Amino acid sequence: MTTFTQTILFTDTDGRAKFREATIPLPEGNPNSMLSALMPSGGYQLRHSPVGFRSQFHCTITPQWVFILSGQMEISLQDGSARVFKPGEHFYSDDTVPAGATFDAAVHGHWSRQVGDEPLVTLFVRTTSLTM
Repeated sequence: MTTFTQTILFTDTDGRAKFREATIPLPEGNPNSMLSALMPSGGYQLRHSPVGFRSQFHCTITPQWVFILSGQMEISLQDGSARVFKPGEHFYSDDTVPAGATFDAAVHGHWSRQVGDEPLVTLFVRTTSLTM
């Protein structure tokens, strides 16, 4: 069966943000247009970030897909690792503050920034759950 590779930014059991990959089956459609099952969503937002944009450490409030429409977005984690996402790439952001915890910028979350000489344009699609 054909699958879609999903990059996931998540909160691990130690409270720190990490990346992992998972596959989403594409069981619907036809051989020329394979589709996943329909996933629930809670709306979408578009964002434009100018050259030089950089956030502080933060956690995702509501799990969401992040699609890079133009420009480049770097996501950096507490452990110093980072990934750059280019136009057409995506990740699923689910690094929320652990239940019962209070946000601690020295432990939780990630920061993001615009990379290169082109503004960053992203599409955020809120979800109601990671599972289908």
